[in-house]
Amino acid sequence: MVLQPIIDIASVCALKGIKNAILSPGSRCAPITLSFSRHPDINCKTISDERSAAFIALGMAQQLEQPVVLVCTSGSAAYNYAPAIAEAFFQQVPLIVITADRPPEWIDQWDGQTIRQTEIYGKHVKGFFQFPDEFGHPDKVWHANRIMNEAINLSNQFPAGPVHINIPLREPFYPENSESFDFSKTPRIIEPVYSKADLSEKDKQNLISSLSTFKKILIVPGQQKPDAAIQNILDKLVRNGNAVVVADTISNMQSDDTINYHDHFVGNGNLNQLLNPDIVLTFGKSIISKNLKIFLRNSKAEHWHIQPAGYVPDTYRGLTKIIHCQVLEVLNLMNQTLKSEFSFVSSWKKSENTVQENFDNILENAEFGEYRAISTCLKAIPPSSKIHLANSMAVRYVNFFGKREHEIFCNRGTSGIDGSNSTAIGCAFAVEEFVTLVTGDMAFFYDRNAFWHNYRISNLRIILLNNHAGGIFRLIEGPSKQPELEEYFETNQKLDGKSLAHEFGFGYHISTNMESLKIGLVDFYTKSDSPKILEIQSESSKNAEILKWVKSKINELF
Repeated sequence: MVLQPIIDIASVCALKGIKNAILSPGSRCAPITLSFSRHPDINCKTISDERSAAFIALGMAQQLEQPVVLVCTSGSAAYNYAPAIAEAFFQQVPLIVITADRPPEWIDQWDGQTIRQTEIYGKHVKGFFQFPDEFGHPDKVWHANRIMNEAINLSNQFPAGPVHINIPLREPFYPENSESFDFSKTPRIIEPVYSKADLSEKDKQNLISSLSTFKKILIVPGQQKPDAAIQNILDKLVRNGNAVVVADTISNMQSDDTINYHDHFVGNGNLNQLLNPDIVLTFGKSIISKNLKIFLRNSKAEHWHIQPAGYVPDTYRGLTKIIHCQVLEVLNLMNQTLKSEFSFVSSWKKSENTVQENFDNILENAEFGEYRAISTCLKAIPPSSKIHLANSMAVRYVNFFGKREHEIFCNRGTSGIDGSNSTAIGCAFAVEEFVTLVTGDMAFFYDRNAFWHNYRISNLRIILLNNHAGGIFRLIEGPSKQPELEEYFETNQKLDGKSLAHEFGFGYHISTNMESLKIGLVDFYTKSDSPKILEIQSESSKNAEILKWVKSKINELF
């Protein structure tokens, strides 16, 4: 049966700028699938595993900075979207999540593939919309159109995020040969106009007056995409002595002027008093460094956060002001009027320089393991490559190495290991440049269904850190001291990437020492018809020893 309001779902999406949909196979969702797959302006891909599908859509939407549509059938298929939807919510990535459903009279009647899908994602979506279950009255058609417009507008509105549209459908699902399947030429489109009002002159003067009382100003950008204008003004603030800027790798705000090696010295008891700020200004989302979080929570500094709208968390337990405006407005005010104490700025810079000048030499004297291997790989990654980092140790290692010129991505909304492969593949679908995934073995094998599709991803490169365990648990004081460490926390596993590479037709090289690693990197970034895996095998216990040794050598510098 052909239902025009269902057919027109894709038309509304296309006219509102959405060009990509990730579909997962199913019968209940067939009318929606046909709407998107037959629309000439929508690029569709089929991903069978819904969990992978949702993370792939997340990776695409991150790059495109516009919503990507997800479509699945009814029942547990919808639940498999949940991890990626939560990640998108906290990363503020727009997704249009469309789930097919049984009609309301069949819920809780033991019908197949039927669960309670109303508001299934709870508070991890910006909004939930229930589609009409029939279109016999004109108001139902009007309502369906309004829902699509409102959902897309809400997904795009700052802060962006996922929205959920649940669509009850009755059989028959497929059009008969005698039925016409035509998209409406002019479906109604509702376009919002978002205000970007600047701060009033009174607001500016109040901010200047308040900021002038602080003399130890620390700026901490959170996770976001690169922004040349913001980077330029941050560098000016540092060079003029207005403030200190501490930048994690996921902030994409690192430069020669920012503090990038902070994970090695922040929290050192000998330095705390010298480095303590009296105000912390933040923008963007989360940071990686636990040392920095603890340091700022203990500093008792005031915390001001800048963003155009929306909820602001009290990450450092000192939130006193929320400034709803564009980040550049406040940074420009600071550049014109403020100055930090010289001793504060110089203490941060001296600590940074101490680590930077000695770090490479310390690492070169360490034994071979993940630490040295990642350092070598990072130097070989082309600057144009985008880097996706899995959670646990991969993202932490990269945060140790100072300034990165690459654009960095990591699923730090929920910080889970699930979906790292899939998010990187979504990125690879959306861009032509190389996409480099740096991942540990647990995250890699957890998301192996990311590769279970028929699409070309020749620009994907995977650096697999395989220590056959969840090595991060050796670095956490609690589990590392327990006799159950290896079985119940590290979860020792015997897999390697060779079989997976053979199964999916990927290039593959294994490294167990520095010589074999350098050989593997020689042609790792030469063009190929398929992705390549560079597997670095090491021992979890040895990696923990190396990391502690490097840390002790750096501590000796202070």
